[in-house]
Amino acid sequence: MMVSDNEVTPLPPLTIKQVPALNAITWTKKGFQLFRENPAMWIILFVIYLIIMVPISMIPGIGSIASTLLAPVFAAGLMWGCQAITREQDLEINHLFAGFKKNTRQLILVGAIYMVSLLVIAVFVIMSLDKTTIETMMKGQELNPAQAAAMMFPLLIAMFFLVPVIMAYWFAPVLAGLHNLAAVDAMQLSFNACLRNILPFMLYGLIFMGLLVISIIPFGLGLVIVVPWMMTSLYASYADIFNIPLAKASDQTIASA
Repeated sequence: MMVSDNEVTPLPPLTIKQVPALNAITWTKKGFQLFRENPAMWIILFVIYLIIMVPISMIPGIGSIASTLLAPVFAAGLMWGCQAITREQDLEINHLFAGFKKNTRQLILVGAIYMVSLLVIAVFVIMSLDKTTIETMMKGQELNPAQAAAMMFPLLIAMFFLVPVIMAYWFAPVLAGLHNLAAVDAMQLSFNACLRNILPFMLYGLIFMGLLVISIIPFGLGLVIVVPWMMTSLYASYADIFNIPLAKASDQTIASA
């Protein structure tokens, strides 16, 4: 039975739980269950996303900027789609664009903060290299052993700062979208949640790295399943860590009977 927006129960206050590392496997399984509720529509949503974002990203000069700013908006829309499934509502194409109607400015700001953070890290790496190495890279030529060795330290430092940036970004779209948080608050809460659950996220990353490798073998066709599955499992991890009901109402009724 369809549930209207006026009838749904508001989300509970946000609290961060520390969960066992093996919960990463549970996120993967529950994410697949969400995907399996309507696999055709999930694939359609992913294809529509590509149709929109690939041409935008190819616009000279501004393409990469625009795509980075819009990514959290679309991600939030997919999270609303996951939420709809858990509330026994239909997954619709409109869910993909829900972020353009709710808290859009903060979702774009999430993308802006993420983009600026990556830019600062990239500038640091470039400034750490000598002129000859930069020129060699720009020409597409192979670095000599000394140049390659000189790059290792700035790259390690970049990775050290990149991980917290990704942690701050990870849950930010769902928190800014579904909970109407400001961008900075959403990113701070996301960082704290990831920090308290670093072990399950490491396992989760390994699982999907393996799935992504497998998915690109048959001409990348598996990505139309694995990428939406990543989004639904992201919602499952959000629901677990922030103590959000994930089971559908009918499932909860059966479980309590």
